[in-house]
Amino acid sequence: MHTGIVPVAVSVAVFLLTYVGILTERIHRTLVALVGAVVIVCFGTWFHFYAPEQAVASIDVNTIMLLFGMMVIVGLFRATGFFEYIAICAAKLARGKPWLLFIYLGAATTVVSMFLDNVTTIILMIPVTMSLADILGIPMTPFLIGEVMLSNIGGVATLIGDPPNILIGSAAHLTFTDFIVHLMPVVLVVWVVVQAVLLLMFKSVLSGKPHNIDRLMQMDPRRALSDPRTATKMLAVLAVTLVLFFCHERLSLESGVVALLGAGLGLVWLWPNIREVLAEVHWDVLLFFIGLFVIVGGLEAAGALNIVATAISRLSSHGMILASLVVLWSAAIMSAVVDNVPFTIAMLPILAGLEAQGLSIAPLWWALALGVGFGGNATPIGATANVLVISSSERTPEPITTKAWIHRGIPAALVACFVASILDVAAIYIGLF
Repeated sequence: MHTGIVPVAVSVAVFLLTYVGILTERIHRTLVALVGAVVIVCFGTWFHFYAPEQAVASIDVNTIMLLFGMMVIVGLFRATGFFEYIAICAAKLARGKPWLLFIYLGAATTVVSMFLDNVTTIILMIPVTMSLADILGIPMTPFLIGEVMLSNIGGVATLIGDPPNILIGSAAHLTFTDFIVHLMPVVLVVWVVVQAVLLLMFKSVLSGKPHNIDRLMQMDPRRALSDPRTATKMLAVLAVTLVLFFCHERLSLESGVVALLGAGLGLVWLWPNIREVLAEVHWDVLLFFIGLFVIVGGLEAAGALNIVATAISRLSSHGMILASLVVLWSAAIMSAVVDNVPFTIAMLPILAGLEAQGLSIAPLWWALALGVGFGGNATPIGATANVLVISSSERTPEPITTKAWIHRGIPAALVACFVASILDVAAIYIGLF
């Protein structure tokens, strides 16, 4: 592999052009990502820094399998009316008040995201939220954006809540308890602040009163279940799948394989019309991520990500607080424009190398986890769950645009990182980090 100024310049140029194409929304983001992937492979081959075999290897197959498997499970669930049942129950609990429902759904999504990856959580929450908005006759955009942002925040609290945390925990030999003790307090504070910010941003929508509350309160949730027997079977399938998610590491199974097992169990048990099931799969999302993985793989192969990571590591000689803050904010910025997993992977050997030299860099591990976790909220491609929500909204009369996301995402991410920075410095001073 040949790296130098030309490969770096070419890979960065292709990435920036792709990103601009996605932001302009003149062409569908999936087409932009696939064209960008083809272009970077061509240039990588010509300049000898990125072969087609490397491009294929850069695709995170586990993520693709996880997305596909959970989409199939949700598709099997959708026809039973189960999500409408849950939606009616939740709406009645909140007595039809949008702002209270917003808090309930945000809290539920955050808690679940601490113990399941946020992609799985969002796939399960999207149909419930859409059904709720339809029943109450209120916009679904605030709920979808709020849930995915709070899901990304909640995932930072535990070892298994976010893919980068798993990578960091493995490289730094950190346990599940370590993450709970060090990051859970930060996440709780950030969650409260960001929840308040989101409520203010969506105040005009959430403060309104739906016109059909009386009709809602008279609704019987059980009548929404069009196929109770199938719903019961799928609940059993989902329960088995969730149990496997909790213990997949002990079973030496990737999370993507677990999702495929759950999907396969549901298909075999129900024996549905396969064409109808596959119609529920968001193929555009899967292809978008394949293209994005290939493009980011080109950045990594050219050495662009390593240049950024190496520059950050040199700051450790100027004091741990400065280095920690730079890692946190750099990770947040990078995670807003590229997937946070490749950047995390690029940072791991550098931080591990500093630790091997005898430096105490524990604060940098926590700063990295906070930055990559909170920064992804800034843009629609900063986290896998973000893309999934936008794709789902495109099938409704209320598609979420890139501009609409950034208008809310950047303030939410900035507030989260600012609060995290204060807590990070305080934790270093008192010796918690």
